[in-house]
Amino acid sequence: MADEFAKGLGILASCGMVWIAISTWLTTESFAGTQLIAPPPEDPGTYAELVLVLREVVWWFMIFGVLTFWVLIPAYQELQGYLKESA
Repeated sequence: MADEFAKGLGILASCGMVWIAISTWLTTESFAGTQLIAPPPEDPGTYAELVLVLREVVWWFMIFGVLTFWVLIPAYQELQGYLKESA
């Protein structure tokens, strides 16, 4: 199970850093104002729009990746072990 934890932690760390970097560039109004969660620019260019889409993809990959490696895969392995012992 250490492999699953390491994979989940790697996804969390790498995707988290990408999300923070994109949010810093595009959704930080000012140093004293709202940071990282401010609304995106009203009229982004083509590249900024692509980066905002990438930001959303990275966010959901981070959530589902961590849940998969920390909850679903270990639960499935425990269930398989339980079913083998029962049979």
